[in-house]
Amino acid sequence: MFEIEQKSIERLIQSYCSENAIPVPNELQWNPIPFSGDWGISTSFFQVAAQEARSGKKVNVPARAQEIAEGAADHIGIPKGFSRVEAVKGYLNLFFSSSDFSKRVIDQVLEDGNDFGRGESKNERVMVEYAQPNTHHSFHIGHYRNSILGEVLARLVEFAGFETIRASYPGDLGLGVITVLWIYEKRYKNQEPEEIHERGQWLLNLYVEATNMLTAKDDETPEEKEQREAYDAERREMYRKWDAGDPYLRELWLETREWSMEELHDILEMMDINVDVWFFESDVDEPSKAIVEELISKDIADDERPEGGPVIVRIDEKLGLKKEKYRTNVILRNDGTTLYLTKDLALAKDKFEKFGVDRSIYVVDVRQSLHFQQAFKILELWGFEQAKKCFHLGYGFVSLPEGAMSARRGNVVLFKVVADEAIQRVLSEIEEKNPEMPQNERRDVAQQVGLGALAYAMLSVDNNKDIIFDIDEALSFDGHTGPYIQNAHVRASSILRKAGEISGEAEFDYALLPHEIELIEIISRFPQVVQQAAKEYRPLVMANYAFDLATAFHSFYHVVPVLKAETDAMRTARIRLITATKQTIANALRLLAIRAPEVM
Repeated sequence: MFEIEQKSIERLIQSYCSENAIPVPNELQWNPIPFSGDWGISTSFFQVAAQEARSGKKVNVPARAQEIAEGAADHIGIPKGFSRVEAVKGYLNLFFSSSDFSKRVIDQVLEDGNDFGRGESKNERVMVEYAQPNTHHSFHIGHYRNSILGEVLARLVEFAGFETIRASYPGDLGLGVITVLWIYEKRYKNQEPEEIHERGQWLLNLYVEATNMLTAKDDETPEEKEQREAYDAERREMYRKWDAGDPYLRELWLETREWSMEELHDILEMMDINVDVWFFESDVDEPSKAIVEELISKDIADDERPEGGPVIVRIDEKLGLKKEKYRTNVILRNDGTTLYLTKDLALAKDKFEKFGVDRSIYVVDVRQSLHFQQAFKILELWGFEQAKKCFHLGYGFVSLPEGAMSARRGNVVLFKVVADEAIQRVLSEIEEKNPEMPQNERRDVAQQVGLGALAYAMLSVDNNKDIIFDIDEALSFDGHTGPYIQNAHVRASSILRKAGEISGEAEFDYALLPHEIELIEIISRFPQVVQQAAKEYRPLVMANYAFDLATAFHSFYHVVPVLKAETDAMRTARIRLITATKQTIANALRLLAIRAPEVM
């Protein structure tokens, strides 16, 4: 929060180093000093001392770091805005007075409002790719985890200062898609559910039915086997015709694909997700074949088709690695068909060249980790500098207390079903505990709380870990949940409504209580947490922060008198602290794609 002061001090330290033939640090790493009577910031000179040692000087690094810290402290004196400066064990510590620090933090939040914590422009364009279920299926709770992770990551990097493009890459090719077209033609031709969400669910049911018809069973009779093989032959013949461009099948494919997309668009609207760019797998299929030829011509790929083999990239060999790491990968089968990797290369080329992307983030499940490592290295071999800034945000599976989900078996949990149940449960809770709430407000509040509970349940677990989703736990108003955080915002709103309009600035020149100190300290960290979460591509960092802030406020709420404070000045200061807390909770929730209700 104190970038101006830090930059001013850095310039003084750099001038001190320059005047005394000490290696000049380009940038110092500052860390907050937890409250111990006063707040402060700290930086270390160990790296500077170590650099002197590497230059050939005989240097005791810890002792030299302390010597530089002491010299820097003498050089800068006590800068404006600070109360004292000290050099301790190679660290330079600068302290604020607690009253000044508190006032500046609160004033900054109230001045910036919704922009509190927003980072300066990074002059880089980021594309986040997510919200991309295969078509001809319905949107289930696993797709929801993908989508909420991607949206929150997009919000974080955007708020941190990166120009951000949201992209989706639905898979609309393959035997699974043809399987749905086959069963539709065979048994359900000219049928179509009226409701948007029924269409997606209906297509999923067709897929399950077809899979059952095409899957061998342990006790099947010779006649049943013959029938199953005949069905499979029909399906594969349909795939051949589609691949050859059969006009009827292509039209049917696009029409039924749109049924899936209508459902997807409706769900993304519920989630407040606005995708900027849509790529379809089918769009990059043909361009990817031309890319294969380019990679062959650049001696990146080896063409083994003359010997009946595929086109491959020996990644480790091309990188000059002695040990196997990225392995060898096929980018074109010997029959001329592409693979996921081929199309991902074509998609990346579009991202870099057509959209000017500097960083590309792929939100895809953890099973694809090696795939993306290979893709990024091939892009690097190809000459794309952006490949070094590509990142795969992998995530674990979502299962239920009763076990794992499977689209083939038809035991997936559809997001719309879960969302509707969550909203209905909150409506029932409102009816029981807040019957005075006007009827016209209840649905909106229930949607805010129900969807917020689902979002936080996905975000509060590290993305690399699997989730066992339990709706009862997610909707709890106690513990590590979305409603618990939203309730802190509601409580702050309630106090502020009772307080009425407060004018004038507040001074924190009284003995702060521990709960006030904790709140102010957590609020002051918000801008740094935004940058950390964006830099590490970790929504969990912000999810944990929001919980910590809510916990601190709930504790404050139960202990610290506000409306009945000892003095008017203390009352004003605490009301401004609550206003800043409410704003920071709202900003954190917005980055988590969760709405902040005024009442619950």
